[in-house]
Amino acid sequence: MPESPPATPPDSEPAPRGAAGSTEWWQQPRRHPWWTALAVVVLGLIVLVALWDWNWFKAPVERQVENRTGREFRIKGDLDVDLGWTPTIRANDVHFANAKWARNPEMASAEQLELSIDVLRLLRGKVRIPHLRLAQPHVSLEANPEGGGNWQLRNSGGGDSNLEFRRVWISRGELVFLDEADKTDIKVGVTSAAAKEAGNAPPIQVKGGGQWRGNEFTVEGTAESPVELRDVDSPYQIDARAQAGATKAHARGTLLDPLRMRDFDLQLNLSGKNLDDLYPLIGVALPPTPPYTLEGRLTRDINGSSTTWHYDKFSGTVGDSDLAGSAAFTTGGDRPLLKADLHSKRLDFDDLAGLVGGAPQTGPGETSNPELTAKAAEMKARQRVLPDTPYRLEKMRAMDADVSLKADRINAPSLPLDNMNTRLSLNAGLLVLDPLDFGVAGGKIQSTVRMDARESDIRTHAKVQVRGLDLSRMLPKVESLQNAIGKISGHVDLTGHGNSIAAMLGSSDGQVEIGMGSGKISNMLMEMAGIDIAEIIKFKLTGDRLIPIRCAFGEFKVADGTMTAGAFAFDTTDTMLLGEGTIDLKNEQLDLIIRPRPKDRSILAFRAPLLVDGSFKHPGIRPDLKRVGLRGAIALALGSIAPPAALLATLELGPGEDAGCGGQYAK
Repeated sequence: MPESPPATPPDSEPAPRGAAGSTEWWQQPRRHPWWTALAVVVLGLIVLVALWDWNWFKAPVERQVENRTGREFRIKGDLDVDLGWTPTIRANDVHFANAKWARNPEMASAEQLELSIDVLRLLRGKVRIPHLRLAQPHVSLEANPEGGGNWQLRNSGGGDSNLEFRRVWISRGELVFLDEADKTDIKVGVTSAAAKEAGNAPPIQVKGGGQWRGNEFTVEGTAESPVELRDVDSPYQIDARAQAGATKAHARGTLLDPLRMRDFDLQLNLSGKNLDDLYPLIGVALPPTPPYTLEGRLTRDINGSSTTWHYDKFSGTVGDSDLAGSAAFTTGGDRPLLKADLHSKRLDFDDLAGLVGGAPQTGPGETSNPELTAKAAEMKARQRVLPDTPYRLEKMRAMDADVSLKADRINAPSLPLDNMNTRLSLNAGLLVLDPLDFGVAGGKIQSTVRMDARESDIRTHAKVQVRGLDLSRMLPKVESLQNAIGKISGHVDLTGHGNSIAAMLGSSDGQVEIGMGSGKISNMLMEMAGIDIAEIIKFKLTGDRLIPIRCAFGEFKVADGTMTAGAFAFDTTDTMLLGEGTIDLKNEQLDLIIRPRPKDRSILAFRAPLLVDGSFKHPGIRPDLKRVGLRGAIALALGSIAPPAALLATLELGPGEDAGCGGQYAK
């Protein structure tokens, strides 16, 4: 082992001061005072870090937010910061107060808010948030009955264009929107889904529902991350489905600059059991219809205080009719305005029954919905034909409209309709259909209808021009008219009041004129009208033939819903038929007499007036049996005296005179 240095004797004398090899403590080399200060600072930092509590900054942060927004802001949990070139800030149990007038005391809260800040960009005057995480955030938006909403803060205008979010993660979030005046209360869950590619901002998933304008509805879908909303040059992708009752909507596509609610570009599919259901949902007043499905392009424009939704190049079906076109719905004026240009290649006419308060047909091959099916059954069970369903005045006054509709072909088995062209204008409750034109039986019916719903009782004026309707096509199921030749024309001018079609016609005043010029018609039909037994037997044995029509004319004066025949004649070379009587539009009753005036001789004729009576739903046409019975009784009496004399009672000597009924129609 090495030897230990010898110990100094306890009693040895210390070395003299200044002796060689000795150094006093005050003679050690002096350190620079900066090193001492640095050591003190480092020691202080160590102590500070060890004792530091970021919660000291909670109060200043809360005061800054309150000063800027005018709302109370509280961080009830811990505030923590991870330092670095991209420091991360965490705040737990965060609460942001609502407006004083709002229903809920808090506008927003979160179990935890975590965000990072890019310090290098901050030094350049830009705020970049590389990531923002929200755990169980709750946001409550509420519309103010006096205008605006709780999202309007003291210094909320303008926004900060230097603020940039890169990634936002939302975990079990909830968004609530309340508008009590509009009966709207929506609650949806919001959460971030897995990003499609690493490093990309994750999309969000939305699911919820509530009430929209008093109607229960549900919504679900996906959208890109909220951070993409800041990039106004990049389309924001969404895919959402909503349902309110039987009305369904599926929107997919892009929103451009959606933070300012403009430049929508979506493919929108709408479907439901009745277009009338859209009125309480979005304010578009449409007539009742059978089930529909439509798909088109939805865009939105904002111009000052007005907003216009465009539904362009849509196509689909309404009931058994195809429908295509474009529509625009503008809000922000005194009333919403609907403009539409519609086209149908094949229109099933009964799909328009809702326009006049009726219901489409039901049965095999017909499309309807439960409400309209029940209405059709009710109407079928009624003894009246004219629809008496009142128009809803609030709907007619709720919006303005300018809508045109063209139908290339019309399916109406009981009516000889060919095509249709109409334009509807609605302005502050004044509805005008001009034109309302139909192709009918190879001719045209041109109409103008004016309905003034600005008062409690709708005032209606209808003018109708009939031109060139083919006689043989007017009643396609009547075999004896299939070979008839002739063109029917006329006009109608009626004014009425009431809130249903039945009431309008039942109170109407005006005139109805109808007639035709030369043509041809079945000789047997005319003999049957005159109950000429001999001639009927002859044509049954030898075959029918066409006889010339000289003219036909019917003129009715209309007063308080009653049509009274002023002139009524159907003149052929064989027989002239003269008519008189009334048609009661109010009570839907027929009371007409048609008197045959033969122009030939017959030995077996029971010429007697034809009675057209009954109701509109159950009309009847029959000979006046009293007159026929009288002739028969005379024949029997004469036959009892001398059998050949019985023919005297059935002998028709003719001739009837030609009627001067031609006028403008005897051409």
